[in-house]
Amino acid sequence: MTDADLATAAPVDDPFISPVAMEDDLDEHFPGDRGTLDPEIRRVLVHILQRRFIAAERNRREWTLLLDHQQVIESRLNDLYLRLVVDHGRGFAYKQQLRSDEIDMPVLLKDTPYSRAETLVLVHLRTVYQRESAAGEASVRIDIEDVEQTVLSYFTEVEGSTARQQKAIRNALDRLDREGIVHEETSGRYRISALVEVVLSAETLKELRDWLRSQEGIAR
Repeated sequence: MTDADLATAAPVDDPFISPVAMEDDLDEHFPGDRGTLDPEIRRVLVHILQRRFIAAERNRREWTLLLDHQQVIESRLNDLYLRLVVDHGRGFAYKQQLRSDEIDMPVLLKDTPYSRAETLVLVHLRTVYQRESAAGEASVRIDIEDVEQTVLSYFTEVEGSTARQQKAIRNALDRLDREGIVHEETSGRYRISALVEVVLSAETLKELRDWLRSQEGIAR
């Protein structure tokens, strides 16, 4: 074969693949990526794993994506022995650890219990929310002075000075704000979210109230 024949011959397939810049590889979002979900859906999945709750009001984009891709997100959570709970009426979504007496299910989620101060604040918020909602109030708000006045009455002297107790109450409200249970609209004024009903059911609220009454009797 002459040089001219070589020039006109059909090209031989190159056994090597030309390198593709990572930013041009649409199937991978990072080197070695073997995931199949779009980046936005992955972020929603991560948010659900990171956060205690997703609220339609505060996380509108994530909420919309969650509803649009609920089946695949549920599937990924089920792979981890987790259940997705979507409360359409209240506009909340959260995960639950699946447990079974028949099947060995590794536990991924570890319960992070509320402190005494956080529990006392929750009980008061839930009580106020229940009372105001029953009275027809569509949006329930509360001032920190109201919270302190009630919650401080349950503290004892061994739990520190009044200033220390007030700090514990404010720290409790900060945590509940981060979780979406309350929202600080202005300094010291909070709007109570319907999420408080999810965190404290009516049955649990009654049990805690009974416990607080018994503690009052002991204190006297």
